[in-house]
This record gives sequence, C-alpha cells and structure tokens, in this order.
Amino acid sequence: MTPSEPIADTAHDTLWMRAATFAARAHRLHMRKDKRTPYVAHVFRVAMLICHRFEHDDDVTLAAAILHDVIEDTPNDYDDISRRFGHDVAELVAALTKNMLLPEPAREKDYDQRLRAADWRARLIKLADVLDNATDGMGKPAKLRDKCERAIALAEPDAADHPETRRGIELVRALPIMND
Repeated sequence: MTPSEPIADTAHDTLWMRAATFAARAHRLHMRKDKRTPYVAHVFRVAMLICHRFEHDDDVTLAAAILHDVIEDTPNDYDDISRRFGHDVAELVAALTKNMLLPEPAREKDYDQRLRAADWRARLIKLADVLDNATDGMGKPAKLRDKCERAIALAEPDAADHPETRRGIELVRALPIMND
C-alpha cells in the first residue's frame, strides 16, 4: 500500500473505520500461519476483544489496535500512520512495533521496555493481541504462555486505574495454556 492511496474521510467515518480500511489494504496479501486465514482477521479480532470483552471503546485505542502490526509487517512507517491517523495512534502503534534491527534477545528486551514506558493503552492492545494469538492457536503453547505472562506483567500496574485492563488480564489468565 502506498501512502498516496486515498482513504475516505467523511463526517460519518470514524478513526477506527479508516484504520480498518487502511489495515485491510496494507495486509491484503498476508495470511495467518494456518495459510488459510487472511491476516487482517487478527487485527480486527484484537480491536473487537478490546471493545467487546475488555469494554473499552476509545477510537484512538481501536484504531491503534487495528493498525498494531502495520509498521512491523508492511512497508508503511510511523510517518504514514501519524499523517493519516494522528500522533496518538502512531505512538501506540510504534510502541507495539518490534525493532527488527536488533538481535532477538535484545529485540524482546527493547520491546518490553518501550511497552512499559508507553501509554497504558499500548499494553491493553498487547493483552488483546496475546489473547487472540493464544485463542487462535497461532504458536507453540510454551511460547504463547511466555508471551501471555509478559503481557500480564507489563499491564498489571495499569489494572488499579483501568478496569478494562483488569478484565483483559483476567481473560488472558483464564486461557487454557495459562492453567496447564
């Protein structure tokens, strides 16, 4: 997807609706690991988890949830996201983007540090991301469990002030892989 492709921006469109169009176009050729499911289903489910299961319907959060893999997995960058969706959305997406220039152990440490320092909504999106990945069975159970545990540890400080985070943590903790 090129930054010059227009996305409708009418008085009836919401930020998350424009993000859905953008993400569908950006991920149009990507498939989930099962090679049958369009990748965009994942980012849409992450947003729906936040809205319907975590009970958080902030447009910025939902747009960032839909766009959370765009920088990492497509040619689009921070500036593309910021220009189209604003600084707040771009900052959340950037916090959820791993620095692929780093070797894996350093990459994961850097990722956790950036998520810890980010706005609490980035950690909320991460909870929904790991919940969807674990529910969808996309990964090895031990690795999924580790990712869930890391997401919970990062989000726990937010739970006192944000009931949606508490609900997200409870749902991730209730996953079968967390109780084996």
